[in-house]
Amino acid sequence: MKPYQTIAIRECGEPLVSVPEEVFSLELPHPYAKLGAPYDDRSPFFLRRGIFDRLQAAQKALQQQRPGWRIRIFDAYRPLAVQQFMVNYTFAEVVRSKQLSPEALTPQQRRDILDEVYRFWALPSLDRATPPPHSTGAAVDVTLVDECDREIDMGSPIDELSERSYPNHFADATTAAERQFHENRQILAEAMTSAEFAQHPNEWWHFSYGDQLWAWLTQRSTAIYGRGDEIAEIT
Repeated sequence: MKPYQTIAIRECGEPLVSVPEEVFSLELPHPYAKLGAPYDDRSPFFLRRGIFDRLQAAQKALQQQRPGWRIRIFDAYRPLAVQQFMVNYTFAEVVRSKQLSPEALTPQQRRDILDEVYRFWALPSLDRATPPPHSTGAAVDVTLVDECDREIDMGSPIDELSERSYPNHFADATTAAERQFHENRQILAEAMTSAEFAQHPNEWWHFSYGDQLWAWLTQRSTAIYGRGDEIAEIT
């Protein structure tokens, strides 16, 4: 169990809403759907209504500093089945990168690889008290694009399992390129936090509001969003 999972949830009942492509830049085709993740016939780009509103506020703040720029949504609401699929996929990718045989892993090797995976991926818990952040519809993975819809370089891709993913990895950089990576990450973070999102400590791209991680990071006693699949109204 991660520290934030001890936070109590007082579900507010807010529905999930579809994110329109005309408002935000969307990562298409969706990266996990492209891998075969088991989404149903609904678009992957859903968020709680309040998160969608806050994301619009963040984009407005961004455009005050960088006219024409937009927030690009890489991932949003993630059903538990998709969370499990991506944990399994990432585990297999780490095994492959280490040139190990999945069938010959020792118990210690398996534990070590899982530790590496779970530094960045939340456990696909079925316990209603400990939902993965993305499975609440309150977490979103984002980056930035310029006025020509070109992605801004953040110095590492979303979902990279390395220290380059840490938000301040390039804070003490000495090269011009790496200093620019840090500035780009700061632009994103400032826009998102202006709308009261909290940033994941290990991921420059992950922001949330109202889930357990947000509550823990902002020292709230309760979260207001639990599992999204338990919300009856999805519009």
